[in-house]
Amino acid sequence: MSSAPKAAAFTALHAKGDPLVLVNIWDAGSARCVADAGAKALATGSWSVAAAQGYADGEQLPLDLLAMIIDRITATTNLPLSVDLEGGYGVSPETVAATLRRLLPLGIAGINFEDGIVGGTGLHPLNAHCKRIAALRAEADAFGVPLFINARTDLFLQAPADEHTRLIAAALERAAAYAEAGASGFFAPGLADRDLIARLCTEVALPVNIMMTRATPDLPTLRALGVARASFGPGPYRDMQTYLTDAARRHL
Repeated sequence: MSSAPKAAAFTALHAKGDPLVLVNIWDAGSARCVADAGAKALATGSWSVAAAQGYADGEQLPLDLLAMIIDRITATTNLPLSVDLEGGYGVSPETVAATLRRLLPLGIAGINFEDGIVGGTGLHPLNAHCKRIAALRAEADAFGVPLFINARTDLFLQAPADEHTRLIAAALERAAAYAEAGASGFFAPGLADRDLIARLCTEVALPVNIMMTRATPDLPTLRALGVARASFGPGPYRDMQTYLTDAARRHL
């Protein structure tokens, strides 16, 4: 399947109240494992991909190496693949568009794109980040792929849980602006309060993605709240690290 049909199929998997479950992968081997388990689609997690290659998160993994890993994943499975693009390996709209241009020929169906300042603190100003999203959309359109751009806000990751209620208005503002700029979905990692999740799902036009953690409601609850996508971030890789370390200790 070429990348355009894969992207369309990936988009169709996002349904409010019937969340697409993505067990995040980090290489071709983990992709094959998750595909064999019956996954409908695949998604990388930047932390996991970087850690598996001995790098820290935060765009420390060289873009050429990321492209090589993505190429091996898409060669290993025909499932739609979403790539965690972090902040696009740059700040300007032109730079993030060039980053996407490097990956589109590899057959990707979607990306995660975050508004947090990589290597710094805080978020990109709203208008500036919308221009970045618009540049990604224009690049994908020029390539002929209806790419699923999952616009991630780091509002909730960068603040303690007792401040999340105060931040919900800003999240709603960003979600609306990101949708207008060309985003396909809205990702709110770090948000775990069920009432706030329900409000996002009710008031945001885009499909809402929640990251699964120990604090997050379980999948049946998220389904009832209207979540359209549930992903696991670095959790699966950390679980594998623990398993391998424990297994090694038993044999060493």
